[in-house]
This record gives sequence, C-alpha cells and structure tokens, in this order.
Amino acid sequence: MGGGVRPSRTGDGNPDVVAARDGQGERPGASGFPDASGASAASPLSLAAPEAGRLDAVWQGHLGAGGPTRARLQDWIKTGRATVDGQVCRKPGQRLRGGERLTLSPDMPAVGVLPESGALTVVFADAHLAVLDKPAGLTVHPAPGRPDGTLVHLLAHHFPEMADMGGLRPGIVHRLDKDTSGLVAVARTETARLALTASFAERRVAKTYLALVHGLPDPPQGVVALPIGRDPSSKVRMAVVKKGGRAAKSSYRTVWADPGRRTALVEVDIETGRTHQIRVHMAALGHPLLGDAVYGPAQAAAFRREAGAAARLCRRQMLHAWRLAFPHPVTGQPMSFQLPPPPDFWRMPLFMARRTQRVGVVGAPGSGKSTLLGFLAAAGCPVFSADAAVAALYAPGGEAVELLARRYGDRFLAASGREIDKDALRSAVAASESFRRELMDMVHPLVGYAYAAFAAANRQARAVFAETPLLFEARWHQTGDFDVIVGVSRDAASREAALAARPGWTGEVAARLEAGQWPEEKKLAHCHMVIDNRGDLADLQRQAGELLERLGGLRRRTMREMAADLAEAGYAPARLRRGHTSAAAR
Repeated sequence: MGGGVRPSRTGDGNPDVVAARDGQGERPGASGFPDASGASAASPLSLAAPEAGRLDAVWQGHLGAGGPTRARLQDWIKTGRATVDGQVCRKPGQRLRGGERLTLSPDMPAVGVLPESGALTVVFADAHLAVLDKPAGLTVHPAPGRPDGTLVHLLAHHFPEMADMGGLRPGIVHRLDKDTSGLVAVARTETARLALTASFAERRVAKTYLALVHGLPDPPQGVVALPIGRDPSSKVRMAVVKKGGRAAKSSYRTVWADPGRRTALVEVDIETGRTHQIRVHMAALGHPLLGDAVYGPAQAAAFRREAGAAARLCRRQMLHAWRLAFPHPVTGQPMSFQLPPPPDFWRMPLFMARRTQRVGVVGAPGSGKSTLLGFLAAAGCPVFSADAAVAALYAPGGEAVELLARRYGDRFLAASGREIDKDALRSAVAASESFRRELMDMVHPLVGYAYAAFAAANRQARAVFAETPLLFEARWHQTGDFDVIVGVSRDAASREAALAARPGWTGEVAARLEAGQWPEEKKLAHCHMVIDNRGDLADLQRQAGELLERLGGLRRRTMREMAADLAEAGYAPARLRRGHTSAAAR
C-alpha cells in the first residue's frame, strides 16, 4: 500500500468473480416485453414464480431493464391485469412462496425514440451487439424528468435498426448510473437482447468496477454481504436495512492508497445487482466514494474544503465500469473487455499522491546553509531553521526551560528562574558526552514538533526547506520526515573565515559547535544532492535556482512513474505506460 500501484490479478484480465449485475441500478431485461414508458400493446405474459417475494417485485425482476417501472406494474395489478394460479390478484404486495403460475396483461400506447446525433464511443460492435464507453453525465435511457438526451437516443441515431425493438429502452440489457462511467453492452437485435438478458439472469456476466473511496479500507480486501433496501428516511437513497432488504454481496480489493491514507483505489466485483450497491456497501464500511454527496455527505463536504485542485477535479462519484465479460449472444464465444477510466478518474490518484516535497539542508558550521536558505526564502519557498527553533525553546518561558527545570531542578536556571543559564549548560555539555546526548535526546523531539507544525502549515506548498545541522546526528533522516536531503559543501579555510566573522566567535565556541557532529565528508556522502559553495554569493544564488529546478524535476518524474504504474495496471490510458512514445503525466 502507499505510492505503488498493483493490479489485483494476473493472466488474461478476465474477472474471476461472476457478477449478475453491476449493482448501480442495473436490472437485466428478461423478455420481448415492451418498455414501461410506451410501446405497442403486448400479449399476456406467463411465468412460474422463480422465488418468494412480492408479486410486483417478482414481475419487475423478471422483466428487467427493458421492462416497466414498479409504479406501472402496480397500476396494472391493481386494475386486474395479473393472476396468481388462475385467480385475479389486485394486490401488488401479494406475497408469493415461489412456483405459482403468474400471468400479466400489459396495455401501453405506442411510443418511440427519436434519434439524436452526438458522439458515441464504440469499443466493439458486430451485427448482434455493441459495447460502448459511456461517459459520466450521460443517462442510459429516458425516465421521468429526462425525456431526451440519453444514450438510447444516441443509439437510435448510430444504430437505426435498434429502434425495431420498440419501446423507450431498445437494446438495453443493463445500465449504469448517470455519473458512472465505463463499459455498457447493448443488443442490436431482439434475439441478441434475449440471449444477453439470459446471461445476466444466469450470472454468466462478470463485471468489475474501479472506485476511489475516502480513507483506507481495513482490511484491505474483503466481502460485504449486507442487505439493501430503500432508505426509510429518504426516497432517493438506498441503505443497508435490517428488515425488508434484498440480499446483496460485493467483493473489494484495495490496490492503491495515497501516502496520507486519505484516498484509496479499490476494485469491486458485484455478485448481486441492487440499486447503488457499491456506493451503499462502501459507505457502510465507512469509506464512501469520492464525490458521492448522497452516501458520504460529510466526507464530500470536507473534501471540497480541503483537497484543493483534487476537489475541483472531483465533480461526480468516482466510479467506473472497468471490466466486462460475457458469452457472445449468438456464437457463445467468451468476450472480455477492459476500459481505462476517463481523465477525471485516473488523474485523481496523481493529485492525491502529491505532497509537499520536504527538503532537509545540512552542512558543517560555516558552510553557508543559512545563506542558501535565505535565497530559497527570497524565491518564495517556506523555510525552517532548527537553530531558530532551539533559540525559541531556550528563550524565557520556552518549552526547554520548563523541561530542564523538571529534569535538573535549578541547576541550569538563571537567577530569574525563567531562563536558562547558558554558560552553565555549555560547560556541562563540554564536560560530558553522555550529558550532551541526553540533552539532545530531550530537546530534539521539541524541534521535531516545531518542524511538523511548520510542514503542516505549508502543506499546499510544492516544497519546504529545513536547515537542520544535526539531522544525521539526531537520526532524523530515519524518521521519514524528509524526502530529499541537500548538503552544502565549503572548503575548511572559507568555513573558518566565515565563522570568525561572527560576533563573539572563539576557538572554544567552534570546538563546542563541532562536538558531536559528523565530519563534513560523512555528511555529504549521505546527501541526495550537494551544493558546492566555493564561489561568491551570486554563484550560490544561481545554485539555489538550479536546486529548485532539480527538485521540480524529481516531483515530475515521481508523477510520471506513478502514471506509468497506473497505466500498466490498466487504471490509466496505455499512452502513459513506460516506453510509450507519448508517455507523460499531464
């Protein structure tokens, strides 16, 4: 977990968990039944109840996505158009045991779909079916409040023969939410529609989604088997319910998380097809989808406030129908498709993986660290000085004053009792190496807290710089608090001259300052980059600019590597793969 991206499977990429439906409002159509919103009158339909349940729900499950709405079914039942074991039944909620003989006599006016021109991305098509790349924001079929501008209207323009199937949902065998992107299969003939519908009903269709969720799921993979029903407090929401819900099962695998564990990418297989299933199940785990204000309103609001550019990119729930596999409706040959998500989805991990580049600056006394830091500050970079933080700790009322008083009593307190007797403290440090280490172990965590507060306050900056003379000696480089360590090199004579120019500088002070520090050669050998400060101030300023360029290059390279990882796992376009001529993280 973390910055790397790993595919969850090897082999040919076919999902290994068969999912009957996509769980995002998908219901397979099951007969040559005309659409609920209008088609020519149909002959009475008959059915042996396949399972226990309400009469209207059993018919709706059988008729599927190409069938009527629940409200239309209930109207027909109430007007005496349904029978159970030969007896007219006017109760939509009539409980069935399973096995009863059912009939239904629909009656609908003839209504058609008017073709509409527009872009339609076809992944695959033959004479029997088409597999499409549905963009987010496109509704699949007409519904109340959406009489036109749907995928069905585009299909009627690009595949005119589909209109022969009649109704307002010709060829539709499953569907995605409006704001869910990805693979959708449609039938081009009635024969293909019936065959695909049967494949969905018999769970011979496999679908895998990609979802970006808030937080990091724990455990990182698992199965969610929680019943889903209408939320009793909201007509537009589904919910995990204790009574009256339908069985629902989702399997998820976490394949990536950002360094701060704010966001994770998961693959989800759906074994049932309840409305909003993925959204409801992930929210039930405490990890709603990014952008899902319906099932994660608090997280969505916080994300909009705090995520900066990532929040501006996230304008929908981050869900994508990634893989689709099913038998061909005529030949029976296995068919398998995989479609990388659109840019708003695959760029989101790149945005979330970005963090402030934390740069430590080290060097021997007199090497020019503070001067370099001044040039970086003048360039607009946030800077932190460990020496300044220590001075604040030892100032009257500082945290180190209280800490030393608790540990050593008044041994190192000045007569006022509010500040440190620096001469006494220096003498103790010079006289005892063990005391020097003990003091360093007490004070350096306080410096660390000050640095952490500085970094947090500047988390939107691209890079922050911290001058930390004892970074290696205090083992700070082992904590993960720095991404890059830059050393400043200077010849001994120049360093001594620079130190001698400081007020109150003596050989004793120099010896005390050097005590406990690594030799310059050892420090520089552990740095990622080294600034050679043998020139004048103009040269050091030039090198400060070059350092910023090199650090920017590192950030860009890190993003390119991550984009390549995403692409090679199938989570981003192939053009971002390593070795591709146009590979670049935009």
